[in-house]
Formats: sequence, structure tokens, C-alpha cells
Amino acid sequence: MVTLRYHGHSCWQIDEGDYQVLIDPFLTGNDLATVSPDSFDKLDAIIITHGHGDHIGDTEVIARKTGATCISVFEVANYLTARNCTSHAMHVGGSKDFDFGRVKLTIAHHGSSGPNGEYLGSPVGVVLTMGGKKIYHAGDTGLFMDMKLIGEINAPLDVALLPIGDNFTMGIDDAVKAAELLEAWNNIPMHYDTFPQIQADPNEFVVKASAKGIKAEVISPGQLLKIC
Repeated sequence: MVTLRYHGHSCWQIDEGDYQVLIDPFLTGNDLATVSPDSFDKLDAIIITHGHGDHIGDTEVIARKTGATCISVFEVANYLTARNCTSHAMHVGGSKDFDFGRVKLTIAHHGSSGPNGEYLGSPVGVVLTMGGKKIYHAGDTGLFMDMKLIGEINAPLDVALLPIGDNFTMGIDDAVKAAELLEAWNNIPMHYDTFPQIQADPNEFVVKASAKGIKAEVISPGQLLKIC
């Protein structure tokens, strides 16, 4: 069984058997998070969608403590390697099999820079396959028509994790359209309410998606979602 636990903002923990993966571990400074960087003793991988502080977050601290491999685009991987983290570099469109599953990086329309303005490559989304289940984490992105291709090429997607906070990413209406294009079995909103600029009602996303016959649900920080 694959389980997803939401840690607020865009941070997700995915477990399958003895394997555990984190995506975008922004915990310090994330008032919605119900865990801290010290909560993790063992991790197989940390996947980072881009270099902004609210996504790369606590990667360095957690990776050095747990020995997790940091998986991201070439520029982010090199940035973390220079900070004594074990990293694996990939790039847009590439995929790689790991012991815990398969990682494929997709396009995302956003930006990516480090804390001092360092160029950190292209932002990405991720299709993560674990235990035979496919999870699409859109990262920070606006709506784009190629989401239809992402859905088709990786069909069937079991879960799509979609930003709804607007201002920096898609808002609710665009996220509903994204869910329509992707055709995932379930659609979960993320990247909202962490900052004043991205206040949004996740239940509105669910209502609007449901009106189009699209399955969606709200997973609150700390809550577990099981994919059977």
C-alpha cells in the first residue's frame, strides 16, 4: 500500500513498504506543518521541484541527517552536492529507476533561484511511481496544455497534487482545468494558506471539480491518504 501524508504547502511524504520519500520539504517557517526537520530518521530520497526557499526548504538538514539522496534538476543537485548532500541530477523529461520507485521530471511554468539569487535551472513537476501507483506532483506552475500529455503518457495517474493558491501559481479555476486535462483518479489541492498572498479555499476546488465529474478531496496537514 502507498500512503501520502501532507505536511502543508507543497510538502508531501510518500511511503511504500520500507521506502520513504519526501517532496519539497519546506517545514521551518511553514506554520501549517505538523512535523519538523528532526522528525525524520530515515529517508530514501528527497525530491525538489525547484530552488525557491519554500520548496527546497529544509532539504540540506534533513538529507545530511537521514542520508537521503536529493533528486532534482542538474543545477539544484549540484547546489546541494556543494553543501555536503548526496544528490542525483536529472532534468526535464528524464526518468530514472531507483530502489524505491521511478522518478520522471515534467515541465512546470514558474522560476527557480537560490537564496542569494543563484540560477538553479528549470522548475519541474514530478511523476513518482511507487508500489505500482503513479503520483503527479505539479510543483509550482501555471496551467499549461501539455498537462493533457502528462496525463496520457503516464496513464493512469492515481493522484494529482495541484497548487491552488493563485498569485504565484494556478488558482482554483485553472487547477480544476488542470485536473480535467490530467484525468487522475483523485486530485488534491496544495500550495495555499501558507502566506497571505496565497489564501484560498480548498473546498471550493473540490466543489468546482466535482461539478465537472472530477474526483477531488482536501487532505489537511498531518492527514494520511491511502492509495490501495
